[in-house]
Amino acid sequence: MFTGLVQALGVIHRCPRGVEVHWRQAESPAFGDSLPLGSSLALGDSVAVDGVCLTVAQRLADGFRADVSEETLSRTTLAAKADRGGAVNLEPALRLADRLGGHLVSGHVDGLGVVRALEQQPASWRLELAWSDPAYGRYICDKASVAVDGVSLTVAGCDGDGVGFWIAVIPHTWLSTTLGQLAVGDGVNLEADLLAKYTERLLMARGPSSDPARQGMDSSLNASWLADHGWI
Repeated sequence: MFTGLVQALGVIHRCPRGVEVHWRQAESPAFGDSLPLGSSLALGDSVAVDGVCLTVAQRLADGFRADVSEETLSRTTLAAKADRGGAVNLEPALRLADRLGGHLVSGHVDGLGVVRALEQQPASWRLELAWSDPAYGRYICDKASVAVDGVSLTVAGCDGDGVGFWIAVIPHTWLSTTLGQLAVGDGVNLEADLLAKYTERLLMARGPSSDPARQGMDSSLNASWLADHGWI
């Protein structure tokens, strides 16, 4: 589990069975032995790489190697980035004693998104995105949480169906993550809010129930159902 608060940048490369990730010390001077991704990194540890939870298979002098399945390569941007030695966001797994400064991020990317537009504003950057698979738009709403390449962000506005949405990115986040390197047309890894997905699953559950409150529950989730059951 992660928080979506990036701790450093790395560079990703292809290798047999997976990828190698190397620290970018010049751009992340605080990154190294003082963090879990430094000297204390152990085999089997989880690290979010551009929002993708990878398992350390081998320690390297300046990073680590991770095995990557075909499923992960097909659903994320890791393959394209590894082929060109692209920059990636890095975050070690959350410890129970850590502060939850972002939101709960599993590192299980739902799908790809594309950058529609970028605009620098007086106090932030406006980043407009769209899901490649429109079905995931239902998890997006104003002020919802979303992880973009592993960065915890808040939705500032969205289309009616949620497929297209935009985010106001503050300067610190823009400059200390790979978001500042994005261009129109680039692909990004997107993970919707875990709470939204679990809530939908629970509300859509079918079958008989001994709970009187659920008996006769309509399996279709819509505004009428929510109103009838006191949600809105």
